[in-house]
Amino acid sequence: MKKCLIIGNGKAPEKKTILFLMKKGYDTIICADGGLHHAHKLKLIPNYIIGDFDSVDGNLLEEYRGKSKIIQIKRQNDTDIEKCLKYAVKQKFTNAILLSVTGDRLDHSFCNLGIVLKFHDEINARIISETSLLSVYEKHAIIATKKGEYISLYAFDSKTKITSKGLKYPLFNTQLPFGIRESTSNVAVADEVYLIIKSGKIFVIRDFETMRKYDLFS
Repeated sequence: MKKCLIIGNGKAPEKKTILFLMKKGYDTIICADGGLHHAHKLKLIPNYIIGDFDSVDGNLLEEYRGKSKIIQIKRQNDTDIEKCLKYAVKQKFTNAILLSVTGDRLDHSFCNLGIVLKFHDEINARIISETSLLSVYEKHAIIATKKGEYISLYAFDSKTKITSKGLKYPLFNTQLPFGIRESTSNVAVADEVYLIIKSGKIFVIRDFETMRKYDLFS
């Protein structure tokens, strides 16, 4: 698997999180436009800086010429995070972790949640926000867990049906259409959770700190 980190311009990530992810093979860093400010403060040199550069300080960007590959894409029909994901797909990355893609702007946060769905067929993109990890699943999934870990599941329309094994509140061909029903703060009761997902994709949100503590992240 070819892995990368994409750093956005939302709430700053913790360096310990980035170092942990780099040890897990996410050692290519892509900054989305103003995400360079976070990298600079954390003393990281990104491999790529991509965007239309309307939110990064021009003098700071110049500091990284010769250190990072700088790619300006001026088109306005996609966001800087989308530009980064499209580049990652083109470079044949299979996995991406998105950091700093949530924060003060609810519209930006909501947009970035949708982006991981949009690109799921091309790249396995996941989001880490604060202590949570958001992943997209479809069809079948076997998830290594820790008993007592909170796991939340969200679908998007009534066509999608979910069956689970290993959760305190089991699902049996259950529909979880967004805005109508959800499985928030479900609990793992086994070391593995099995999911069968019919006719669609779902979000699964887990506690990243638990995953890190018990070496459940890959």
